[in-house]
Amino acid sequence: MNWGDWFHLWLHYLMLSLLSIGGAVSTLPDMHRYLVDQQHWLTDAQFNASIAIAQAAPGPNVLFIALMGWNVGLNSGSMWAGLLGVLMTMSGILLPSTTLTYMAARWGHENRDLLGVRSFKLAMTPIVIGLLLATGWIMASSHNIVARDWPLWLLSAACAFMVWRTSLHLLWLLAAGALLGWFGLV
Repeated sequence: MNWGDWFHLWLHYLMLSLLSIGGAVSTLPDMHRYLVDQQHWLTDAQFNASIAIAQAAPGPNVLFIALMGWNVGLNSGSMWAGLLGVLMTMSGILLPSTTLTYMAARWGHENRDLLGVRSFKLAMTPIVIGLLLATGWIMASSHNIVARDWPLWLLSAACAFMVWRTSLHLLWLLAAGALLGWFGLV
């Protein structure tokens, strides 16, 4: 990779940062399109492994971005390029969104009673849900598990319904999922 490629990677993550409503994970479909399909800097396996490893590790949810940058750098030739990849992707995804979030949160808190602010919050809900569903679909379809694992889709829908319609704490659902996995049911 040359310096122009690194700059375009950074610019792409700057743009994704402003689209990451609901968290960086909501922009996974476009990351996949850019890194795997368009630039061929990562394979499907590397892309999915970056997400899986980061989600399994303790710490912030955004660690998968660092792993993607690391893998892009390693694929281009060296550990130093891996560190540069981490720097480009993490600074690109964090700078705009944190700055905008800080400024918007201050303004929104000061103007929380305005009709426009309340309407904006309500309108963002279906957008975030749609982006998260697209992320799940991309990750599932790359492993051809969409049709094969219909019980998992049914379980996911049941959990989503329980979160939506009951006051059951999410930790109980996570514990139930862990038990089902431990006994090999899912």
